[in-house]
Amino acid sequence: MTDAVRVAVATPLPPELRHLITEVDLRVELLVDDSLLPPMRYPGDHDGDPDFERSPAQQAAFEDLLAKADVLYGIPDTRASALAPAVRANPDLRWVQTMAAGGGATVKAARLTEDELSRVVFTTSAGVHGGTLAEFAVFGVLAGAKDLPRLQALQRDHQWAERWTMKQVREQTVLIVGLGGIGSETARLLKGLGATVLGVKRTAEPVEDVDEVGTVSALPELIARADAMVITLPGTDATAGLIGADLLASAKPGIVVVNVGRGTVVDEPALIDALRSGRVSSAYLDVFAQEPLPADSALWDLPTVLISPHTAALSSAEDRRIAELFADNLRRFLDGAPLRNVVDTREFY
Repeated sequence: MTDAVRVAVATPLPPELRHLITEVDLRVELLVDDSLLPPMRYPGDHDGDPDFERSPAQQAAFEDLLAKADVLYGIPDTRASALAPAVRANPDLRWVQTMAAGGGATVKAARLTEDELSRVVFTTSAGVHGGTLAEFAVFGVLAGAKDLPRLQALQRDHQWAERWTMKQVREQTVLIVGLGGIGSETARLLKGLGATVLGVKRTAEPVEDVDEVGTVSALPELIARADAMVITLPGTDATAGLIGADLLASAKPGIVVVNVGRGTVVDEPALIDALRSGRVSSAYLDVFAQEPLPADSALWDLPTVLISPHTAALSSAEDRRIAELFADNLRRFLDGAPLRNVVDTREFY
């Protein structure tokens, strides 16, 4: 590619990181107007201040800026409803970088045509959040082994109980459902603690730090052997409700459940029933089928559930890591090389 490439900043990006994009190549032109973007409230706040509103003139200027771009850094306002108009108003648009590792779900929700999906490449931020989510996953496994809900209840009641034997992760078997970047890093950390690690992925080839790999069809047999299960899967039609009543009925009694993938992978009513029966001893959840989690969800009041408001992925370095990933892909784009983390527009992950 020899022509200039115009990159429009469609979601907030700290000014001190913009050089990572502009320094990729002299052909890169950055289109950004901070007055048209919502202020960030914290690192990784790609939505920005919810009270921010554009005037009609500002909205027209924002749309005009997007229409001049070859590449969008972020889905406009991180909303599927804004993506389709941006694609349709700009026949020169060739690539959109999403801020989320699971950005394929937003692309799917935009309901773009086959021609539009063929014309525009979408990439995700997969890999950026692997370390932080893997740490939360390990936290959940450890909390389940050390019986965190029991400890919290005793402390709340000012009760000094009789001592009991806590479980040791190094003596446990942990099943990781999804062995992408997050799952692989979780496996590495758990293996370092001495756990036996089982894994599930599309194909059953070996994965480093995983003792045994199976496909989805092996889930009932694998979950029956697991003391804990970590879910890292994306939300797709194929994964919706995968962790349901039948599978949980096959689980080893007292299994610990950790979800850092997508909430739609878990049948929440089935999980609630399994928690109430004790089949699942405790659950550590960062994602939910509906977010924010509705106030009337039974998950809020179950003493064996820890709720994290989809915040486990955030870190102070997230914005820099996404910008660095984008810069690497921008070099590839300019060189005509394959991009990393391209969304599969059939499965949308």
